[in-house]
Amino acid sequence: MHVLLLSMPDITPVIIHEEAVHLPNLGIATIAANLDPEHEVRVADLVRKRRCLKKYLSRLLRDFQPDVIGLSSMTWQFETCVRIAHLLKSLRPQAKTVLGGYHATLMFAEIAASPDARWFDFMVRGEGEIAMNRLLRALDGQDDVARIPGLSYKIAGLFRHNPRAENLDLAAIRPPLRDQRRLTWGYHIIAQRGEVLETSRGCTRGCNFCCMRHMYGRCFRAFPIERVMADLDVIYHERKTRWVFLSDDNIVLNVQRVMQLCEAIIARRYKGLMLSVQADCLTIASHEEMVAKMAEAGFRIIFLGVENGSKRNLAQAGKGDIVAAAKQAIRNCHKYGIMVLAGMIFGFPDDDAAAIRENYEFFLEIGADIPYCQILTPYPKTGMRQQLMDAGLVANPEGYKRYNGLWANVRTRHMSADELQFQFWLQREQVFGWWNPPALLRKEGWLWTSFWRFVMKPLLKRSYEKKLKTIGWEGLFREARAHWQGMNHFSDLEDY
Repeated sequence: MHVLLLSMPDITPVIIHEEAVHLPNLGIATIAANLDPEHEVRVADLVRKRRCLKKYLSRLLRDFQPDVIGLSSMTWQFETCVRIAHLLKSLRPQAKTVLGGYHATLMFAEIAASPDARWFDFMVRGEGEIAMNRLLRALDGQDDVARIPGLSYKIAGLFRHNPRAENLDLAAIRPPLRDQRRLTWGYHIIAQRGEVLETSRGCTRGCNFCCMRHMYGRCFRAFPIERVMADLDVIYHERKTRWVFLSDDNIVLNVQRVMQLCEAIIARRYKGLMLSVQADCLTIASHEEMVAKMAEAGFRIIFLGVENGSKRNLAQAGKGDIVAAAKQAIRNCHKYGIMVLAGMIFGFPDDDAAAIRENYEFFLEIGADIPYCQILTPYPKTGMRQQLMDAGLVANPEGYKRYNGLWANVRTRHMSADELQFQFWLQREQVFGWWNPPALLRKEGWLWTSFWRFVMKPLLKRSYEKKLKTIGWEGLFREARAHWQGMNHFSDLEDY
């Protein structure tokens, strides 16, 4: 059976320019690796074909002639996913389409009851490695769709939903099939080739703006270290990649395991390996010895969910008072030469323009290196969404295409959604100004950071300041907003 697995082309510039980071989709590569070997599998990350989707997919379907097409989608990518599924059905109606990923897991009942359901034959909810393989067996007459946990299937055109599957035994999951990608070039972090590695799944923290528990439950599971190292060997030696992003939800929940993983990496004696990962402030703040070992193993960037400088807002987010822990976590990282990418959230119910500015100033105060700034988003099925709905503060309850952290989908008690959108942009421009790469980043990427600091930045700043005098902040905001609106608009999908 010919199986094609697709990720969506939508991107968002919540850290840096949208073209600066393109990483391969690990989920579909892992599913590909766990299908029976008699299937011929192709993986395509559509982020590499953003401006020629119809042309590329038409050629791919003509040449490969897939029997089954899997589509992985986040909530904010689902509108694009529906259009692509429509296109695929028009080009190859006999192919079975399978929707998976976060949105299918969270919103399967709503999808099944909507007109969008006609473009999908199946949905896989939760982890897809076993369910997808069993589905292929069922299509070959070797299994029964009614007996596959986590699968939604159609009878007489209507979806039926099997009970949810239990979490998988990660020791039984094979490493990703990276050599079956149709698009093998162009994955990068700034000017460096980039890859993605997974060492664990899940998180036990109680952040109520996160929908993670609907994917895995509130738990933490780890892959065997031997499996992780075999995958990292492929990335380093075969794919010649040095920048590796660890996609773990919260890698530091088992401190002893992190130490063991770091020891295994150190023993490999990789030269030039640079790792980035996300972790919680509390653990990083309280385990300096672990941070030291992570630095020795090659960790260069740690994403910390700092979120906010207001204790009231942190309480509403289910984070607790982590301000002191966030500051200590950053100090621990900097002590061992690790850069901090700080996640910041704006637009809590009591925020006004001053509060937005104060949170940007808080980022500068704590000395984090890179901001990851988002507007509070009422993601489906989260506790935060329910709180905001009950308070009448959700301004955009169903336009999920804008649920990417960049757009204001909520209002506050002091600002409309449009005012929040403007202040989120304006205060960042005024407080942060023109980005100056931190010392640690200049050390790691001296060539491109020097080019930015001494060539590009002066030229762009001069042009920006001239335009500011002409059209003002409001005019610049209109231009930025127009850019955001066009960023994930795909003209060749307009008819679908």
